[in-house]
Amino acid sequence: MKKAGTGCLVLLILFVVLLVAAGGIYTVRETEQVIVTQFGKPVGDPITDPGLKFKMPFLQKVNRFDKRILEWDGSATEMPTKDKTYIRVDTYARWAIVDPLRYFVKLQNERRAQSRLDDILGSEMRNSIAKHELIEIVRTTKDRKVQVEEELVEADMTGSVGKLIPIRRGRSALEQDIFTTAKTKLQEFGVELLDVRFKRINYNESVQERIYERMISERQQIAERFRSEGAGEAAKILGDMARDLKEIESEAYKEVETIKGEADAKATEIYADAYNQSLEAADFYEFLRTLELYESILGDSTVVLSTDTDLFKYLKSVKPLAPSKSEDALLADPEQEVAPQKPPRRTSPPPANQQ
Repeated sequence: MKKAGTGCLVLLILFVVLLVAAGGIYTVRETEQVIVTQFGKPVGDPITDPGLKFKMPFLQKVNRFDKRILEWDGSATEMPTKDKTYIRVDTYARWAIVDPLRYFVKLQNERRAQSRLDDILGSEMRNSIAKHELIEIVRTTKDRKVQVEEELVEADMTGSVGKLIPIRRGRSALEQDIFTTAKTKLQEFGVELLDVRFKRINYNESVQERIYERMISERQQIAERFRSEGAGEAAKILGDMARDLKEIESEAYKEVETIKGEADAKATEIYADAYNQSLEAADFYEFLRTLELYESILGDSTVVLSTDTDLFKYLKSVKPLAPSKSEDALLADPEQEVAPQKPPRRTSPPPANQQ
């Protein structure tokens, strides 16, 4: 019984020793750095070398911090620019713990560190955005050239297509300002800020609508310019076509009149040759042409002619008709009624056998 009790006691002592030894031994990985605290206060220097380490069991606590580069991803925040344009800015940063002891005293853990980064980086970002116009925030290079089709540049009536507003600093300079100021403020927390960048910059909905309307208006102006030039070109083509058509019609009319004149001259020559064969033919031709002239000028109109003209000689040569008996009686006694004359009675011819 005595040996059994002694064996149990030895096992108990060994268990306690192993438990104490296990509580006093810990391992530091290559990606970690450690602060040992006793009753909540740091003890000794930070441990940054990897390997097997020792501490007082049950009294001291191991606080592990990441030695690698950490990331901070801020939430998209809406803020105004200097020219009162509201934009949504999304940023990110990279940081690392360079002084574990100060980091532990000021922040203690990564959650508080992220909160402090939100405050400092967010504040510096808003201040920088508010001091600069939109063009300075979205542009990076000063000598950037826009590649635009020559047709659009020529059709632009405002002169804004293909031209960029010059900038003084640009987005990279703003990021550097935020980085420099925030890095100085974060040093007191044992944190080194490595990089700050704008991840995304976008307009809010109201500004987007205005931008789209402006883009549509510019494109409509360019389209109107194209339509105007097209209409002018069409009018020019139609004008040239009308002028050419008039020239063609004029040449055709001239040729027709020339042909008609030649035909009339030829006909006149033929008539002259025909009627000049004898004196009677010439007189008949003159008389016929005079009658044609009478037919063309006489009608419902009144024509005053001199009796000495050649045109009147044929009218003078016409003898008046002798008046009838009834007309003579009417002239002698206008009130006397003239009985209508009966047509002569027609007699049938005698039979052939009586002749």
